[in-house]
Amino acid sequence: METGQPSPSRVHPGGPAPLLLRTVHEHRAGLGGISVLTARGTVDASNAGRFAEALAEHLADAGRTGDHPLLDLTEVYLACPAADLLGRATGDLARSGRALTVVQPRPHVRETLTAAGLPGLRVHASLDSALRALADRGPTRAHPGGPG
Repeated sequence: METGQPSPSRVHPGGPAPLLLRTVHEHRAGLGGISVLTARGTVDASNAGRFAEALAEHLADAGRTGDHPLLDLTEVYLACPAADLLGRATGDLARSGRALTVVQPRPHVRETLTAAGLPGLRVHASLDSALRALADRGPTRAHPGGPG
């Protein structure tokens, strides 16, 4: 029975890819600080908690430093409810008028995020388009809970 999503065996013939997480901090002229959490591999029930914790820590660090938080999902396959994980992690951002920039999620992830309509997310097709959009909004301003 076809559900519109490829079966995990067709996406990952050797099984799920291990989840790898890495954060990079940069300073961009005219933009200020950016903090990019790059995730690679499969997020599933066995590691969703670790992914959610890393994302929460990433957002908290960006809040303390005033950086623009970005989440690069270019090489991620989500085998669990993405909207739930991201919605919980970005709720505070949305309430403070900020957002998490999500870079190039795979089609099934992008569809899930779009359908969820989470106010704390801005989805972009590439890192370049995300950085252009952030630059258009200007440097990071002081916000509640962040540096003044």
